[in-house]
Amino acid sequence: MTDLSIACVLFDLDGTLVDSAPDLLVATNRLLLDFGRPLIKLECLRPVVSKGSRAMLAVAFPDLDAAARENLVPTFLDYYGTAISDQSRAFEGVEQLLGRIERARVRWGIVTNKPEGLARAVVAKLGWTQRCAVLVGGDSLPKKKPDPDQLLHACVQLGVEPGRCVYVGDDERDVQAARAAAMPSVVALWGYREAHDDPTRWGADRRIGFPLELCFGLVDGFGRDKY
Repeated sequence: MTDLSIACVLFDLDGTLVDSAPDLLVATNRLLLDFGRPLIKLECLRPVVSKGSRAMLAVAFPDLDAAARENLVPTFLDYYGTAISDQSRAFEGVEQLLGRIERARVRWGIVTNKPEGLARAVVAKLGWTQRCAVLVGGDSLPKKKPDPDQLLHACVQLGVEPGRCVYVGDDERDVQAARAAAMPSVVALWGYREAHDDPTRWGADRRIGFPLELCFGLVDGFGRDKY
């Protein structure tokens, strides 16, 4: 990890750094219990976690229309917030990756569509607050991914050009946001995806199968012709 042109690595949170699906399942099932509905299993919820609370509620309440599900979002987030990171863990290899980045004296940060308060709570539970150079949440700005505003804001906060950052995420919106921000993008293949999602069609600069594989890319650069 020696490419001095890379000033910062920015990460998505859920499905990229953290496996938060178990805690989100608890919140979902609490809500289902409120309505006297059958509980769902982790394998039903897990594929849509990176697409946010509305996608998860669509899985849990498929018979409700979008407006009715929207009314459930505040309660869902409240339930999630009361037991945040009880079961969530960093994906295998993530801690080693962050350590490698830090030893290379490269900063890292988080840009997520998760509400900022919830994201900061997860980061604190994992002991990353002092290590994370910047955190931008889904409600930090008027627009969020796939718009580039969050990534560009993170760059301003860090005082670096977008082209000197790399964005790592597990959803197509992450790649779209990075492209719009003129920032190299990497897909984390260990993340959350639905069966029809095809990361090979997202146009990312690179796809990696395990966290430490990112280090190989930072040594070699992120030109499309190399991958």
